[in-house]
Amino acid sequence: MPEVVFTGPAGRIEGRYQPAKEKGAPIAIILHPHPQFGGTMNNQIVYNLFYDFANRGFSVLRFNFRGVGRSQGAFDHGQGELSDAAAALDWAQAVNPDARACWIAGVSFGAWIGMQLLMRRPEVEGFISIAAMANRYDFSFLAPCPSSGLFVHGSEDRVAPVKDVVSVIEKVKTQKGVKLEHAVVDGANHFFDGKVDELMIAVDEYLDKRLGSVEEAA
Repeated sequence: MPEVVFTGPAGRIEGRYQPAKEKGAPIAIILHPHPQFGGTMNNQIVYNLFYDFANRGFSVLRFNFRGVGRSQGAFDHGQGELSDAAAALDWAQAVNPDARACWIAGVSFGAWIGMQLLMRRPEVEGFISIAAMANRYDFSFLAPCPSSGLFVHGSEDRVAPVKDVVSVIEKVKTQKGVKLEHAVVDGANHFFDGKVDELMIAVDEYLDKRLGSVEEAA
């Protein structure tokens, strides 16, 4: 898993990149939780998502938002981080010019950034939003949501309660053929402490449905 450095709007961005073996493989970008609350690309959930997509034959990139780790710049309350995510996708597409499609996966703050990127980039055909903070961030920009995807929450999430996400999903108007799904991991908090395995089971069930199983991909 090579370390990579690419140029973002605020300077250098550090990441980890796993290229796919097949030419034309899809791209996945993984976005980490809130930088001011310890979120980095080495977050346990981000790490698991990274390898999940890699095992499914994707070219996968995870990276540190500006001001995190060795990425230059300073926290920018979402606006700059969205530019960082766009730069990451640009970089991944430049390295993979034959890529057929792209998926975005984000955790907490990263889920909010990922959904905004989804609205701006028509090539994104699927998303995984984990512990999206619908109570703290405005998701009304999903009007309509252009791609199908999965929202996952912990039943005991006190930071971003399930009911707030459900109300967002119910309000979102989808384009024809777009389906938003929601999974709840019983007993899990916002960070899925002790429940990451259960979280990944929920993610895998969804990805198997959309992409076929890992065995089929192999």
